[in-house]
Amino acid sequence: MGRFLAELKRRHIYRVAAVYAVVAWLAIQVVSNLTPMLRLPEWAGALVLVLLVVCFPLALLFAWIHELPGAAGVATDVAPPASTKLDWALAAGLVVVIAGLVYQVLSTPPGADAAPAAGVVLPTDGISIAVLPLVNLSGDSTQEFLSDGVTDEINSALAKVPNLRVVGRSSAYQYKGQGKDLRAIGEALGATHLIDGSLRRSGDRVRVTAQLVRAADGFELWTETYNHELTDIFGLQEQIAVAIAAALRSPLGLAEGERLLSSRTTDVEAYENFLRGRALVRNRELTPAIGALEAAVARDPNFAPAWAMLAQAHRTTMEYSTVARRPDVPVADAREFIQTALERAERAARRAIELDPAHDGGYAALGYVEATRGHFAEAEDLFARALEIDPNNPESLYRYGQNLAVTGRIAESTRVYQRLIVLEPLVPIYRIQMGNTLYLNGRNHQSIAMLEAIPDDTPARYYRNLYLAHALSATGRYADAAAALQAVRDEPQMGPEITDVVADLLRRLPLREEPASLPYFGDYAFVYLYVGADERVLEPSERALQLGNAVSLLTNAWSPVVHALRGTERFKQVVRDAGLVDYWRAHGWPDLCVPQGETDFVCD
Repeated sequence: MGRFLAELKRRHIYRVAAVYAVVAWLAIQVVSNLTPMLRLPEWAGALVLVLLVVCFPLALLFAWIHELPGAAGVATDVAPPASTKLDWALAAGLVVVIAGLVYQVLSTPPGADAAPAAGVVLPTDGISIAVLPLVNLSGDSTQEFLSDGVTDEINSALAKVPNLRVVGRSSAYQYKGQGKDLRAIGEALGATHLIDGSLRRSGDRVRVTAQLVRAADGFELWTETYNHELTDIFGLQEQIAVAIAAALRSPLGLAEGERLLSSRTTDVEAYENFLRGRALVRNRELTPAIGALEAAVARDPNFAPAWAMLAQAHRTTMEYSTVARRPDVPVADAREFIQTALERAERAARRAIELDPAHDGGYAALGYVEATRGHFAEAEDLFARALEIDPNNPESLYRYGQNLAVTGRIAESTRVYQRLIVLEPLVPIYRIQMGNTLYLNGRNHQSIAMLEAIPDDTPARYYRNLYLAHALSATGRYADAAAALQAVRDEPQMGPEITDVVADLLRRLPLREEPASLPYFGDYAFVYLYVGADERVLEPSERALQLGNAVSLLTNAWSPVVHALRGTERFKQVVRDAGLVDYWRAHGWPDLCVPQGETDFVCD
């Protein structure tokens, strides 16, 4: 063995291997960085890696054959060469390569390299609890809103208990009406404990049965049945939450006189309308939701949660309206609709904060309004206040992540959405947003896997298919992208006419079109990148400035496929007009932009 190792050294096999490793690593880095810039298909990097691996043994074999004993000019009895400066340089190069690989592994955000699919949950420690939807035993399906509402209120109360992490507040509804394998549910939701139970309403009385179950083995730790008047529903919900915390030996951490549920109403009809409205907002049935919530605050003008939910409903109408998004709607009409929605949302949010400064819903809703108006610093402060009150509120995290993405802070946004997916692994709209975030990080295949795993009958199917088309196009799967868009051609945001035009263009790629000959694509502006009209990708951003809707401003302009566009003056003008440069100078520059002098900046 010693003679064999000496022979390897004499033939410079070690040197060849070291040089090959260093050069191969450099080649992989170059290809990884040039792939998005040159719009190469994602398999280009994989092809280079396979070729480098296959050629490695061939290079070693060539080095061995080149110095076969007895070959012309090759001595057979030459002693192995001593180490030289070249050997030390190659050793240093290998150390750099190894250090680079270690850095890449350690600097990758948790879960970023995984290809998440439905149900994936990152591991966490400590007690985590999920409240499964209470089963409605009233014999009246119209009372479903009440059992769901009590479920939500128990969630809200438990969320205020320190050291008790409430997960799956919305994800748990995926199991509503299904047979319950509690261990499987606990694993899917990342919950160590589950609350299961039922609600029966009879006139103005309710009977709630609840049990605390250890998810790992289904062992029942605690169970109780409560009978209350409907007028004391808040007392019932708090009583259940306190009993659960006691069973888990979790101190409530409340100040003297403080309660888990502080915002209450004694008006049963107002409370029922609030619960109906909240369920409708969850299902994105926004017009009837606004009607129910307005009825709630009319009955009890001092009920803060109803005002906060009304603010959220008004703002969310912009995402599902034909007026706010359709390219064929005049700017003046769209702007009037958006500004009216924002004004109504702001009034309701400020009323919620005024009535109950300790309730997070008003701050989160107002933060969403301010982010939409392009008041990014104010929005950030409001989201911070909401998350200070309830650090794990999924809706606050969702909107905060959006604000970060719009302002170019993609790495921070990614971490927020990863946290959100841990807390809410099964909510379609959150997984849709995470799928788009993967696309913004250049992880197109992972984005496709996550989005395709989401059922296409979700209320947010338009956004699922839109973001799926983004990622499919970035990988060269243009026909599949066209099919994804046409599957939602009847959704109100874009409509069938423009969808058919864009889908036809995608199917005929590769092609080049005269930019001026193309219509305004609205949400489908990413297609301009693939037909030679790159700068028109910014048209929706410019229109967003006209409409006063900054949330849809620049999110997808941070994708790797838009790399070249970020160096144009047109992009810089949009950023300046949006007030982002002033925001960055005051609050820190985003991932891809750096200041240049006192007045200019450069985005990579």
